[in-house]
Order: sequence, then structure tokens, then C-alpha cells
Amino acid sequence: MAGTLYTYPDNFRAYKALIAAQFSGAKVTVSPNFVFGETNKSADFLKKFPLGKVPAFETADGKFLTESNAIAYYVSNEQLRGKSALEQAEVLSFLSFADNELLPAVHAWVFPVIGIIQFQKNNVERAKQDLKAALAALNARLIHQTFLVGERLTLADIVVFATLLNAYEYVLDPSFRAPFGSVTRWFTTVLNQPQVKAVVKNFTLCAKAAEVDPKKFAEFQSKTAGGAGAQQKEPKEKKEKKPAPAKKEPEPAEEMDAAELALAEEPKSKDPFDSLPKGTFNFDDFKRCYSNEDEAKSIPYFWEKFDTENYSIWYGEYKYPEELTKVFMSCNLISGMYQRLDKMRKQAFASMCLFGEDNNSTISGIWVWRGQELAFTLSPDWQVDYEVYDWKKLDPKSEETKNLVKQYFSWTGADKAGRKFNQGKIFK
Repeated sequence: MAGTLYTYPDNFRAYKALIAAQFSGAKVTVSPNFVFGETNKSADFLKKFPLGKVPAFETADGKFLTESNAIAYYVSNEQLRGKSALEQAEVLSFLSFADNELLPAVHAWVFPVIGIIQFQKNNVERAKQDLKAALAALNARLIHQTFLVGERLTLADIVVFATLLNAYEYVLDPSFRAPFGSVTRWFTTVLNQPQVKAVVKNFTLCAKAAEVDPKKFAEFQSKTAGGAGAQQKEPKEKKEKKPAPAKKEPEPAEEMDAAELALAEEPKSKDPFDSLPKGTFNFDDFKRCYSNEDEAKSIPYFWEKFDTENYSIWYGEYKYPEELTKVFMSCNLISGMYQRLDKMRKQAFASMCLFGEDNNSTISGIWVWRGQELAFTLSPDWQVDYEVYDWKKLDPKSEETKNLVKQYFSWTGADKAGRKFNQGKIFK
């Protein structure tokens, strides 16, 4: 599949096709000269796409597609579309769910608080309740599975993810998303896929919900009221004053495109560890030693170099072992957590282990990071998974801690209930 995608920058609807193409290998080129409000109003564009809406897609052999879900479906492969008839139907059901249940609620809440449409308290409150209901349904689905359909990412994940982007960026603060931990864990798992990160860049989870500011709406109105440019003055010699043309109310599709275009970028977040003392422990040196030497050398090296004043060691244990079923699904929990904590890697190291077997397993691990407090609280981006673990700060001088470090760094032994080590994953 190959073709040209017409869109403005950072259009969440266009992200669907661009992400799908990253997974499928389809050659999708974004038109470099597209100007919203000009290109899509031109005669040439309207000849191809009569409604003038974007995203729009022109195939390499001169065929034309509109509607973001259809374009994303076209550039997908078998895995993304669903391998069986049932999976294909489930994928389509989630595409419909995203457009009919999620999108109206997301935009009814997000657009007023960032000033794109006028704030109406009742509408926003209703949108919050509608979004809670939709997220609760998603959460129930995702408690026992990593992705929405089957065991691998599909177009269902891509479309629902893209639809929720603005909500997770502007209004879904930690307190609102707390009851929907499985959804947020899924969202950040998708976000941290390399194919997604190639499209969605510099995204940060909402730390504090955006508040309504009437000035933003007034500014947006003033920008859009006069069209592309300001009105010119009438010539002085013209004595008769023409009646002002009736103000044209934007069509729903036009209003939606203008609103989506106006979404502002959030500034990049700083490294949360920057405010803490650096200390003397060099994570890069230790990680090289751990990767290149066996544990007989790397573990003594760790204790030789470890800075007890500025770094700490923690034990984390999964709270809900009764929910763990298949070993591979349990390992996906660890991998997903690591992906969502990617920005933490510079100043942290961990060895997480799974003990036991299918339907009888536990997850626990040893974590080391800069600072003396629980590091996950330093950034909203890191608060997705940590609450499903019990955390205990360890005394680096005790023999118990040294034995635990040896066990987890060398992947040996058993858990408290006697389940034998099955497999482990290193965060470095």
C-alpha cells in the first residue's frame, strides 16, 4: 500500500493511518505543501475530495479515500485488521466505539477548557460522566488482557488510542484516571511502541487538568471570525456603505477541523531526577559491568560502587497474584511497565522476576534509583503501574538486602511461597 496523506500537523485523526503504516510497512507520505483552509478548499482538491475534509488519502494508482478509519484500515495489514472473522468484527466494533462513545465525550470536555468552544458547565459535566462510563467499559476489558483484540496490537488499539490522546494530554489527571488503571497501563503501552513513538512525539500525560479560561475562547473567536486575513477598509471615495454580510455559522465538519488544528503543543517536561543530588554512583558503568560480566563480578562491583547517601534500593511485589494466569501474559505486564518507564532508565536499574507457572505465579523485583524516596511519584508519566505493587525500602547495609540483591540480580531461588524462578527481565 502506498499513497499520499493530506493533513495538517498533529491531527489525531491522521495519526491513525500514520501509526498503522508504521506497523504494516505501507509507504504513506504526508503532503508537504498542504495548508489547511487553502489546499482543501482548492478546486483541484475538491475534485478529488468533494467535502474538503482531512485527512484525505490518494493512492499511488490514483484512487481517493476519505474518513480516517477507512484510510487507516486500507494501509493496515492482516494482523492489524484481525486474523479471523471474529477478530475483524471486534476491531470494527472498537472503531465504532471510539467514534460514537469516546470522541463526543472527549471533545465536549477538552474543547471548552482549551478555549475552542464556549464553556457550558452542564455539557462538560455530562461529558465527564460519559467518558467515565466508556473508560470503565474499556478497563473491564483490559484487566485480563494486554490489547483490545487478541494477544497483539491491532487497529482497534490504534484508533482508540488516537481518540483518547487529547483527553490524556489535557484533562485526564492522575485523580481522574486512578479508577481506570488498566486503561492507562494499556494507553502508555501503546504510546511506547517504537512505531507509535515515530508518529506521536514529545507526548506527556496530564499532570493537572486544564482549567477554563474565557480569554482563550475570546482569542480563538477573534482569530477565526475574520477568516484567513483581516478585512480591508472601504476606499474613502466610496460613500454608500454596504450592509455587513450575515455571519456564517461553521459547518460541523469545518468547526471540528478548525478546532483540532488549534490544539496547542505542551512544553517538554524536565527530567524529574534533576532536582536530586547526583551522588557518586554511575549507573552506566554498573550497567556495562552487569551486561558484560557474570554475577560473580557484577554484584560485588555494585556493592563496591553503590552510594548509600544519594541512591536507594527498593523491593516491589505485585499485589494481585490471583489475577495472574498465563506466564506470557504476566511477563507482558513487566515489559509494559518497563516501556512506560522508558524516561526513567538513565537513573534507575531493576531486575523483575516471575516465580511459578501458569495460574500459579507471582511477580516481584529489586529496584535501584537515584534519591531516597519512591521515584514513581516524581512524574505523572511514571504513575501508571506502581500502585499495583507493594513497595518496601531496603536497608543497603543489611544482610537480608544483600541476599535479595544477589537472588534477583542473578535470577535464582524461589519466592516466599516456594515457587521456583521462571524468568526475569532487566530494566537498564
